Amino acid sequence: MVRLPVHTHDMLKAPDFDPIAIKIGPLGIHWYGLMYILGFIGGWWLGVYRAGRPDSGWAKQEISDLLVYIAFGVVVGGRLGYVLFYNPGHYLTHPLEIVQIWKGGMSFHGGLIGVLISMVLYARKTQRPWFAVTDFIAPLVPVGLGAGRIGNFINHELWGRVTDLPWGVVFRGAGSEPRHPSQLYEFALEGVLLFVILWLYSAKRRPLGALSGVFLIGYGVFRFLVEFVREPDAQLGYLAFGWFTMGQLLSLPMVFLGIIILFYAYRRRPL
Repeated sequence: MVRLPVHTHDMLKAPDFDPIAIKIGPLGIHWYGLMYILGFIGGWWLGVYRAGRPDSGWAKQEISDLLVYIAFGVVVGGRLGYVLFYNPGHYLTHPLEIVQIWKGGMSFHGGLIGVLISMVLYARKTQRPWFAVTDFIAPLVPVGLGAGRIGNFINHELWGRVTDLPWGVVFRGAGSEPRHPSQLYEFALEGVLLFVILWLYSAKRRPLGALSGVFLIGYGVFRFLVEFVREPDAQLGYLAFGWFTMGQLLSLPMVFLGIIILFYAYRRRPL
């Protein structure tokens, strides 16, 4: 493939923000953390709105408690997932860095596993079916995903592969060549589009588990597609075929599991 020359003055550069968004005395809130906070606030607000529907089966007062379980699952699962899936060798020799979340390094797939486990605990506590809980939170998750991807963009991390397309962006630490702003692609797909799909799909009553299945399929497909233009983690590279990445390996089971859950949801109780 012949790459067209790119003139420096034509290139877009990712905004170079101070990593600390808000500083109060000795305390500083990093942009990455701020995006997570905004994601949780947005999810809480939408959760309260969904709980206000006549047929929701949820009380608005329950949402704050639910959010604590979700936050715990996201942070612990997301960090441990990144450590185990993407860079176990580094963290094995630098274990104290595991808790330095503000430096970046979170895995969605690990966060998902963490949330699913925390939802088991919440379902037992409230004596609800597990799928009743996961169906309720499924339309809320893309809000946090979208906020997280904006955080990745601000942090100049998880950039895309080199491109000569006019919207290629130069990222700090990624060399002088423009790259796909894959964080923004994921914001558009996993954040905005997935939210619209799930929100519209949840407007009508669906079989138990159906919303969870649609979420797994939607995220898995969108993430698999974006991985074609996203730069793989340097310590992993491509796993196979010169293009297959860890993100794709972790997303495929989500799609298959989502299809199975959706199939059995309608088979068990067709509408």
